[in-house]
Amino acid sequence: MRIGTRKSVMALAQTEDIAQRLSGVAPELGIEIVRFETTGDSDQTSKLLVHGGKGGAFVAAIRAAVTSGRLHAAMHSLKDMPGNEDTPGLVIAATLPRDPPTDALVLRSGVFLEDIRRSRGKGYRIGTNAVRRAAYARRLFPDIEVIHFRGAADTRVRKLDNRDMQRLPGGGEAGPADALIMARSGLERIGLGHRIACELAPSQVLPAVGQGIVAVECAVNDWRTRQYLALIDDPAAHLSCDAEREVLWILNGHCNSPIAGYSTIDGSQMTLTASVLDEAGREFIEVTRSGPASRPRELGRAVGLELLHKGAADIIAPTRPLP
Repeated sequence: MRIGTRKSVMALAQTEDIAQRLSGVAPELGIEIVRFETTGDSDQTSKLLVHGGKGGAFVAAIRAAVTSGRLHAAMHSLKDMPGNEDTPGLVIAATLPRDPPTDALVLRSGVFLEDIRRSRGKGYRIGTNAVRRAAYARRLFPDIEVIHFRGAADTRVRKLDNRDMQRLPGGGEAGPADALIMARSGLERIGLGHRIACELAPSQVLPAVGQGIVAVECAVNDWRTRQYLALIDDPAAHLSCDAEREVLWILNGHCNSPIAGYSTIDGSQMTLTASVLDEAGREFIEVTRSGPASRPRELGRAVGLELLHKGAADIIAPTRPLP
């Protein structure tokens, strides 16, 4: 089985996890990992929107290789997969058990969390490329300066430690950053969990839709591959995948929309919380609902529709790219 993935340290670690799980349940299956340098990896300055969002930046080339038959499957971080569009001919055939979905603060040496809290962030710069993280950062620290910060997880930490200035998409520079907001699970996967200065609870920063879930995509009519991938599918993660992505579908969310969503399962019940923010972090709508875990899309649809009823479309509209 040929599995496609990005070249980043984290993507390779995630794909090797898939390969080990498949080898454990189907030792007769030979696994070949095929590495891709996506446009989002090669261009570390531009905003992702210029590449067609996360889908165009990190997903499109690998998906095309699956569609053409050059690959049997593709590894994606679920949060990087667009949720507002159909992907004809492809299906998420497996999701791995969910890693911790929370975000975390990483601080540069000599910077202390209590000082940032005490000053409400005034005089400090926090780096992120995610509009959701930027919006929540402004809610947590109203006076902080948020700067555009791109790169693979290990690259971002190295840039932080080196006090590198960041090239801005429109020209010029910003920085250096004093702190970063990053995914806890990503840091732990690449051996940088010790750099976490503070884990941000979902009540502080609601995770991105699908954060912490590794998804494996294949052709919808490739039944042999689907049967193998079903052996490593985690049912709970897949239910969360379906519920959270349904919210994106209902909201027609895109990579420039500060949208968050996170679900938990307790027995037969699922609880789903989703939010929509403006980029400044001032306008904020959040909805929480519970329902049968066996009907995740219905729950996601209900949460998405309630967000729309409360005005989410008006917050999302200004973030959409001009036609």
